[in-house]
Amino acid sequence: MRGGLVGTTVLGELRGAQKSAKGVSLYSRYVNRPAGRYLAAGAYRLRLTPNQVTLISAAFTFAAIAAVALARPSWPLALTVYAALVVGFAFDSADGQLARLTGKGGPAGEWLDHVVDCAKMVALHTAVLISFHRFFELPGDGWLLLPLGFQFAAVVTFCAGLLTEQLKRGRDTGAARQAPPSRLRAIALLPVDYGVFCLVFLTLGAPDVFRTVYAVLGAVHALFLVAFLAKWFRELSALPRAAA
Repeated sequence: MRGGLVGTTVLGELRGAQKSAKGVSLYSRYVNRPAGRYLAAGAYRLRLTPNQVTLISAAFTFAAIAAVALARPSWPLALTVYAALVVGFAFDSADGQLARLTGKGGPAGEWLDHVVDCAKMVALHTAVLISFHRFFELPGDGWLLLPLGFQFAAVVTFCAGLLTEQLKRGRDTGAARQAPPSRLRAIALLPVDYGVFCLVFLTLGAPDVFRTVYAVLGAVHALFLVAFLAKWFRELSALPRAAA
């Protein structure tokens, strides 16, 4: 198959191998997934496996996380961290697209992808906490609780969303599966999109601005967590029970 998939043909195949746009924000739909598609095409030409692409994503992401924790905030650091996080996020999209294109995906690859996603979420907020403690002139020690609260909201949302997806698999009604993606929902989900979260690090050159924007986005994530948990519980309660 590889010899027949070159250039624009590969991109065409990748466009046909996209996951549903339902429940996806505008950033992921129109920025991250298209970027991941080009990276997946390049990885295909280089004969990389989906797991190798996942590890490349992890390398960019954790290099950025280490920089946040170890380097004093500055504008060069802000640009470097943002670029590395965005590239890592694009590769995170590319691994799944490459897996669907080549048919080489599997439980182990999906497991690796989710483990890396969870690890980066925990590590990134931990790095912010370390940076707050080492480099920021905080109004009070209470600000050190902010990254912990943000981390809690992000991790619980991620894990609860994955569990909901697993529990709904094979039990969704036809109407639920066939409902078209909502543009209004895609806009509403922007504040909790990881790509939008990466934008916050562009303000690392101005620590007070970064702290304020990070706090606002953390509060938004907490509100979304409550809304998501209520929605997912309601949806799962409406599903037919499994046979005994």
